[in-house]
Amino acid sequence: MRTVLKSMQMEKYGIPKNVITKFEHVIEKHYVPNKGSREGDNKFKEAMEKYLSKEQLFHLWEQHGGCQGTGRDKERKAFFNAHADKPLHKKLEIFLKTIGNGYSTASSKSVILDTDKNILIVPFTCNHGFKHMREGTITTSLQFYYENCAGGRLYEFQKALGIKLKIKSVEVPSEINYESPVIFTFDIIG
Repeated sequence: MRTVLKSMQMEKYGIPKNVITKFEHVIEKHYVPNKGSREGDNKFKEAMEKYLSKEQLFHLWEQHGGCQGTGRDKERKAFFNAHADKPLHKKLEIFLKTIGNGYSTASSKSVILDTDKNILIVPFTCNHGFKHMREGTITTSLQFYYENCAGGRLYEFQKALGIKLKIKSVEVPSEINYESPVIFTFDIIG
């Protein structure tokens, strides 16, 4: 969360100093130096949910979203290099059949590339949010949890497909399952 705080302190995020002070207080009170803490993470995220606008949160998640799976970056880079010369729709098709095949099995709905509207729609079923809430390991809303998750999905698609995305929306159904997934919508901006 210290990394997120450093980003929050940058002017481009437009977060007032009096709000940033609240986050600094959470870190001072709830974090063990060089270790962090689950309680501190939860308190920090609760404050994010309370004090930041949707736009500020999305901007932060685009930089620091959860579940980025950075351990797969070599695989994503190799995929991009092998398919860099292909049009985006073809790269996406190959991605979903190979290293991104989890998106094909995570939902009854398909990933949609809408080149007319310049958006990528990603249905995704992940039960981690429910699991963590049942265990009490996260204390934010499911909406907040999956908005954070959107940053991880954005990261994965950007790395593998060589595109620049921006989080447009995150739709979280009341019950997440194969037939009713979370829907991440991203603007394609480059």
